[in-house]
Amino acid sequence: MIILSTIEELRAQIASWRRAGDKIAFVPTMGNLHQGHLQLVEVAKSHADRVIVSIFVNPMQFGQNEDLANYPRTLDADVAGLTQHAADAIFTPTPQLMYPRGLEVQTFVEVPQLGDLHCGANRPGHFRGVSTIVCKLFNLVQPDIACFGKKDFQQLAIIRQMVIDLSLPIEVIGVATERASDGLALSSRNGYLTPAERAKAPALYQILQQVKAAIAAGKHDYRALEQQAKAELSAAGFVPDYVNISNQHSLALAIDATEQKVVLAAAKLGTTRLIDNLEL
Repeated sequence: MIILSTIEELRAQIASWRRAGDKIAFVPTMGNLHQGHLQLVEVAKSHADRVIVSIFVNPMQFGQNEDLANYPRTLDADVAGLTQHAADAIFTPTPQLMYPRGLEVQTFVEVPQLGDLHCGANRPGHFRGVSTIVCKLFNLVQPDIACFGKKDFQQLAIIRQMVIDLSLPIEVIGVATERASDGLALSSRNGYLTPAERAKAPALYQILQQVKAAIAAGKHDYRALEQQAKAELSAAGFVPDYVNISNQHSLALAIDATEQKVVLAAAKLGTTRLIDNLEL
């Protein structure tokens, strides 16, 4: 496996694969990899000849009071995991390489409407940072395929729309959420949970399953179901941000006529913000 740290090295490697006729898949990450990330690599391998993974903790998507400085950086372990899972290359740029003029004057990409809802409502600028860095990485790697986890359902929807709007020749593949045996969605932020919080954390997924069961049983007062779920999260020790039953494509709040729905949720447990979702 090759580790690439400059744009020149990256472009030379991509050009070499292209000359050989290889199909390229891309998995962008912020590192601190877990089994969910490695599953993305496995899916990518099934769709392409070469798989490249980026590891970059993107400062543009962190808010003023968020955990950029403390975000875990575990490059040696990440390289070992990706080597074991037979990724072909890792791209490890620095903030100076990606934003040489600084964040204040960086050209940005923003997907309206989709980025303003749910997590975007309480994390201003977050999805601007996500779409900008993903667009920049897409331009650098120029993959045929890109794989993203469905745990970040809103992020996946935004990236898909960005690809459509900017006419990027990339197939975006959403990969099912990897979960621990007790149902908790795997996340790099799970490492912030204390043992007591980790024991409570699966309640988030369990409450989403209850919402799904209620809808399957014929309950259609979605706003009431959302409020009930938030109350149950509070009772379980969370501080809920939102529970929204939404359209899978527009992410707007679902109505009776909505056929493809998703329950999206975010809540804090202690100081850790957890997100999860369940497609209906």
